[in-house]
This record gives sequence, C-alpha cells and structure tokens, in this order.
Amino acid sequence: MTERAPGTRQQALSTPKAAGLAGVVFAVLLATAIVLARIALPEGGGGEEMIAPGERGALQTATELVPFAGIAFLWFMGALREHTGDAEDRFIATVFMGSGLVFVACLFGAVAAAGTVLDAEDPTSFGRHFAYTLLTTYGMRMAAVFVLATSTIGRKLGVLPRSLVVIGTLAGVALLAVGSSVPYCELVFPAWALLISLYILRAARRTA
Repeated sequence: MTERAPGTRQQALSTPKAAGLAGVVFAVLLATAIVLARIALPEGGGGEEMIAPGERGALQTATELVPFAGIAFLWFMGALREHTGDAEDRFIATVFMGSGLVFVACLFGAVAAAGTVLDAEDPTSFGRHFAYTLLTTYGMRMAAVFVLATSTIGRKLGVLPRSLVVIGTLAGVALLAVGSSVPYCELVFPAWALLISLYILRAARRTA
C-alpha cells in the first residue's frame, strides 16, 4: 500500500490538468464554430438566403468542429467536478450535471439540423430555423444554468475566487436574459469556460 500511494496521488493530480486543457480546447472550438456559423448565416434564423454567398465552407467547418467541442466539454465538466471535490451540494450538482448534458444534446442537435441545410439539394428554411433556435434559445439557456450552477458551487464551497464567481453570475444572467437577441452573445459561454479552465490549470500546477 505504501508503494501505490504515490502513484495514486500522481494520477489524481494529472486528471484535472488534462481535463482543464480540454476546457481550453472546448472554448476555442466552440467560439470558432459560433463565429463561422454567424458569418455563414448572417441573419441567424431569418432572412431569405439559406447560406451567405461563398460561405458554405464556413458552415461546413463549423459543423465539423462542434462534435469535438462537445466531447471536450464533457472532459471540462469532469475537471470542474474534480476541482470541487467530494463536498458538493447534491441539489446544485444535479442541476450542474443535467444542464451540462442537455447543453451538449442541444449542441449536437443544432449541428445535425444545420447539416440538413448543407446536404439537401433543395434546402428549406426549416433546418436553419431549427438549428438556430435549438442553439441560441435552448442550448444557451442550458449553458446559462450550467454557468450559474458552477458559480453557486464555487461560492458555497469556496473553490473559486470571488472574481470568477461574480463573472460567472453575470455571464449566466446575460445568457439567460439576452439569449439570441444580441448577435454573438453566445461567445460569452466559451469565454467564461476559458477563464475557468485557465484557473483550474493554475490551481493544479500549484497543487503539484
């Protein structure tokens, strides 16, 4: 048992670092996909054009990036749970897990719907409207709940600095209240995830 303890501790310390890096990857991939999708669909869910002229490749790239962003987000969730430790509030933790998983489901559903616009020979506006609504109205609302739940856990357990708790609360309220009414407001979520990931990496380095 004495010989296994150092290895066990080393594994416990390396896990949040690797998952924290996944949070950075998620933030970069999702932000890139959002920008490319906004460029390809300048009017979001409205307008007469299915895709902006010459921007079909941008939308294709966005749809290819999102699945990897979703996978990275799951690792990011693991990093957050590892950082909070075992003393988490079960109610808030349930909201945290539920909102995170529903967000990933909305993300994948929106990409699948956007793919119909690219693959159909005679596309209609349904796929575009559905993808836009699923991501900006439902997906980002779930992202807002996820951010608020994370900030609440960080405040109650003291595992996040006060500045990140305040930033998270403001970001969650903005995503919840503003939604799709302000273009590029979706970028608030990956920006918040990037800040949290960098903090987790820094905390893991100090612990090591």
